Amino acid sequence: MSTSVHDDPRSDSPSDSPSDSPSGPLSRERAHLAASRAALRAMREDVQSLDISDVTANWVNAAVLEKQIEDRVKALADLSDTPLFFGRLDFLHAPGAERAEGAEGERFYVGRRHVHDADGDPMVIDWRAPVSQAFYQATRKDPKDVALRRRFGYTGGDITAYEDERLSDPAEEATTSRLLQREIERPRVGPMRDIVATIQPEQDEIVRAGLAGSVCVQGGPGTGKTAVGLHRVAYLLYAHRERLARTGTLVIGPNRSFLHYIEQVLPALGELAVRQATVDDLVAHVEVRGTDDATAAVVKGDARMAQVLRRALYAHVTMPAEPVVVVRGSRRWRVAAYEVEELVRELLDRDIRYGAAREALPQRIAHAVLVRMERAGEAPDDRVQDAVARSAAVKACVKAVWPAVDPARLVLRLLSEPEFLAGHAAGLLTEEEQKAVLWAKPARSVRTARWSAADAVLVDEAADLIERTPSLGHVVLDEAQDLSPMQYRAVGRRCTTGSVTVLGDLAQGTTPWATRGWPEALAHLGKEGAVIEELTAGFRVPTDVIAYASRLLPHIAPGLTPVRSIRENPGFFEIRAAGDPVTACAELLRREGSVGLICADARLPGLARELTEAGIGHLAPGAETTREVRLTLVPASLAKGLEYDYVVLDEPGAVVAGEPDERTGLRRLYVCLTRAVSGLIVTHGEPLPVQLS
Repeated sequence: MSTSVHDDPRSDSPSDSPSDSPSGPLSRERAHLAASRAALRAMREDVQSLDISDVTANWVNAAVLEKQIEDRVKALADLSDTPLFFGRLDFLHAPGAERAEGAEGERFYVGRRHVHDADGDPMVIDWRAPVSQAFYQATRKDPKDVALRRRFGYTGGDITAYEDERLSDPAEEATTSRLLQREIERPRVGPMRDIVATIQPEQDEIVRAGLAGSVCVQGGPGTGKTAVGLHRVAYLLYAHRERLARTGTLVIGPNRSFLHYIEQVLPALGELAVRQATVDDLVAHVEVRGTDDATAAVVKGDARMAQVLRRALYAHVTMPAEPVVVVRGSRRWRVAAYEVEELVRELLDRDIRYGAAREALPQRIAHAVLVRMERAGEAPDDRVQDAVARSAAVKACVKAVWPAVDPARLVLRLLSEPEFLAGHAAGLLTEEEQKAVLWAKPARSVRTARWSAADAVLVDEAADLIERTPSLGHVVLDEAQDLSPMQYRAVGRRCTTGSVTVLGDLAQGTTPWATRGWPEALAHLGKEGAVIEELTAGFRVPTDVIAYASRLLPHIAPGLTPVRSIRENPGFFEIRAAGDPVTACAELLRREGSVGLICADARLPGLARELTEAGIGHLAPGAETTREVRLTLVPASLAKGLEYDYVVLDEPGAVVAGEPDERTGLRRLYVCLTRAVSGLIVTHGEPLPVQLS
């Protein structure tokens, strides 16, 4: 599978062949690109010209249809600096046709979206279409009927190079795609971009996994796990659009900076309706104004707290001591206390939500009254049953036996009242653990309480015990290794009837409750049957950098497979003792691409002042870099998930010392060391951690 790159001499890429003639392949491909862009404009104009004035029954339907048309117009936008197609497939035979000798094959251009001409014939095939799978999966050993695979190189949205792989020729030798390497190693300025042109076979298999099954992806730095998760969402929306339009999709990230960094990937693929949130956003039932120490946060995040909450909630249910007497006209209908108790116990045994059982109880009591009416010769109907269920006697019974409970007030009592907590945590939490979760200053009300992020998750758990949380069709959970068991449960109840894609790296867990193993995490999610995949090929981090960072793996994640960098460009890596991080940043800013200065959180203000004094403009994490301002000052606590062409890492020892314990600090350091795409400079005045020796 030999390849050769054919470049336009006007491009910045090194040329491997003579310049293309006006009638040559490169010119013909440019002509097809121009025609495809014109066809896409025509598709957009057709949608914009739709007249819906006479096709809707009312203003509600008209508003819905107008919104659908607006979204379709946005999805058909042509981004001038984004390649409309990035590959071409020439098949030996027509797909689905009998492979007879001499049968004429078909040609398909593979791109980010489908484009057709005025006659409806495809000019560009969506990368998610079944026929496009061969672009990612075909090899010389298994060509999948592909005679030729052509990749295109772009500069500013224009085709400047192409590369051919003749998969059906047994005389061809397998080599690495140079255009693929160029695309992987291209400088990165601005937010994260899609990887549709560079998806690898093992990534493509995860992306195209079915909607019914859940997938867990363990991937080290630079293996593309985040991109795989986002492209999986795009694929599922393509393959199951109607179903997911009803049930919804959600991408969960670790923080707002991360979500801002990835927010343009799906829109670039034509998908505009995917919600993005953090776990804190999902559980925002109360205002978070407080913080927990590590000990309290670990206990509150433990799955045992779910059982404590269940006990505390159902302790509100009491058995009746008096009968229910319903007056209807001149008749009095009596339901004995023991009969009401039987109804209550039946509902408890069914293990349905607390609120649903509370709503069912008055109907059960009313039904018992109707049975007595029928035995007395009356003929009551459903209206009578509803009236009995709403009667004062039945309401009073339900209020006493199965009272309404507010989830926030329930958690407030548990965290404020030692006796209440002890009564429901017995046998689950030790006395020390109970003391750890109790507030130092008990709150008087939900509004004045200083809720922590872990408390908000407990309130969410209690709310779900009372009323079922609506389930989405698919959820992508990124940087999952940092979630507590209770946070996993919060995510899991939002996809009880749907599926989930879990993305993470056990070596990058930097919370005191970090995930120890994926089977345990999947159990908390309620997705024990999920398939666990591992990505070990590194596309982002240079070889020397990932090799240096991997020295920490035996100390932070024994047994985990180190990432193997497949980049041809080795980049560069330097360690500067007594080096100045500001000077290093100034040097890197002379190169093309983005620069990140990563430091321990405590050192951030000082470095910000030094950069300002040196006249070097800089941004905060999540802010979009520009050609004028390409330096981002990043606290170590927010570095996870981000990437820069060049990174200056300031004082690794301070990064480790800034965490509660050494293992967490080393994991944080591992994250910081692996944010660079092209080069890393480590500056330090204090000794480096001995684990890097």
